[in-house]
Amino acid sequence: MSFHTFDYHTHTTASDGALAPHALLEVAMEAGVQRLALTDHDTVDGYLTLASSELPEGVELIAGVEWTCLHIKQVVHVVGLGFDAHHPMISAHVELLVRLREERAERIAVKLEKATGLTGLLAEAMALSGGQVGRPHFAQVLVDRGVVSDAGQAFKRYLGVGKVGDVKVEWPSLETVITLIQATGGVAVLAHPTKYRLTLTKVRALVAAFAELGGDAIEISYPGVTIDQQRSLGFLVDKYDLLVSAGSDFHTPANQWSVVGSFPVIPDDMPTIENGLINT
Repeated sequence: MSFHTFDYHTHTTASDGALAPHALLEVAMEAGVQRLALTDHDTVDGYLTLASSELPEGVELIAGVEWTCLHIKQVVHVVGLGFDAHHPMISAHVELLVRLREERAERIAVKLEKATGLTGLLAEAMALSGGQVGRPHFAQVLVDRGVVSDAGQAFKRYLGVGKVGDVKVEWPSLETVITLIQATGGVAVLAHPTKYRLTLTKVRALVAAFAELGGDAIEISYPGVTIDQQRSLGFLVDKYDLLVSAGSDFHTPANQWSVVGSFPVIPDDMPTIENGLINT
């Protein structure tokens, strides 16, 4: 892991991060980050909060978001960078995802209440989230109610894959998200390709589909990626004529493995999304 002067993948309290946008900016500046993208899940509120205020000299803020989508039956994340965050297409897409998340939260609450005999879980989860409600918030509610001892146990018993609280959502397609990002002037980046618990063969198929649909770049440097995985992704970058991006995927200071501005070095021979491709 090395420190960099840029970070194109971070999260704030606008989605599931622990720091408010301005607090994240302060942390980034302390780490020496000069180009920063706030890429909250399915919302541009974090970016707009900073963009509407006067930024310190020497800091370049890049419009960012991490869209949730589906490729076949696989949930995939695509980072959008440098798009017009005020574009009506962005607003409409955010509204769609807000509705999908609200419907999912309601269904999770009903299932958990039926399984545990508790009531009022949705209201408590909403109070904890302050915005987007996800399974981690329900996990914390179950801990607070004494149903489980910790979040890990909550996922193991109630919220993990195949459990009662694992409610599926028909997210927009991968093609829809790529088209949206590019139609609003941005760059579409496949986020952390090795973190979807896919075999190498399926990662290759995912990158191939992403490239065929017109995707611009893939993340090649992020916490947890190995040198061997970088080599495999680098081969796909060459094969499909893609660019590369990088970021910390920062969510909270509590995660020592994810620090703003800190991630593995991008191999020197990789074509990056720098040099003006990202518009601010």
